[in-house]
Amino acid sequence: MVKLHCGSKLLDLSQPAVMGIINVTPDSFSDGGQFYSGRKLELPDALRRASDMVNAGAALIDVGGESTRPGAQPVALQEELDRVVPLVEAMANELDVVISVDTSSPDVIRESAAVGAGLINDVRALQRSGAMAAAVSTGLPICMMHMQGQPQNMQDNPSYDDVIADVGVFFERRVAEARAAGFSSGQIILDPGFGFGKAPEHNLALLKRMGRLLRFDCPLLVGLSRKSVIGHVLGRDVDQRLAGSLALALLAAQNGASIIRVHDVPETIDVLKILAAVDQS
Repeated sequence: MVKLHCGSKLLDLSQPAVMGIINVTPDSFSDGGQFYSGRKLELPDALRRASDMVNAGAALIDVGGESTRPGAQPVALQEELDRVVPLVEAMANELDVVISVDTSSPDVIRESAAVGAGLINDVRALQRSGAMAAAVSTGLPICMMHMQGQPQNMQDNPSYDDVIADVGVFFERRVAEARAAGFSSGQIILDPGFGFGKAPEHNLALLKRMGRLLRFDCPLLVGLSRKSVIGHVLGRDVDQRLAGSLALALLAAQNGASIIRVHDVPETIDVLKILAAVDQS
């Protein structure tokens, strides 16, 4: 697949695309609270940040209104709607970019699609009641992620017989169920779920052998930006993980990722430009 139809926009995946992260949450692990004044969401600040990412070269912006960091607690539906939908609508009106919505809620899926979202990105792989039907009703492509457990407990004691095989079995089932629900092969993206119910050794093994997941003929989305595996390897705090994030972005692209989800868009764009120049030489 080279082009993905995302509502009114066409996403070119002939080269790895960069997805910028906008978390409109007070508690995300890296950038939580960035767009809040007290408890009030500062929409213009979030929109300005999204615009900066687009100008830097992001092909997608992923908007999330519920933190899924380890130990995160669920967010009330209305609060998630209030965080996400106004920003999606403002971005759709002002920016030329594919807007991805990071949600597991059927209501947020439907409302976001109605105001201009182009991709549904669900860490729970549309397993919440009503989520698959809501996603089908939008006509938008989906990204389904692997997670062992739930955010509240996923890092308590992750265990696998073979992480790449276990993730593959999960994807086999979810892809079959998505197709049965009405999604075509050209509408499904898969995310191995780095950092979601996985110890550092699982994340590293998964990245090394990620190419085995290309057998589903679905684009792979990878999110490794600033994650704890970098801290484990380098001993760096979350605000000192740029070099590690860029190294993992490069490895992910070389191992078959079509979409790289990151906080640091300009730097990641530079890395991928170098990779493309070498590949084309």
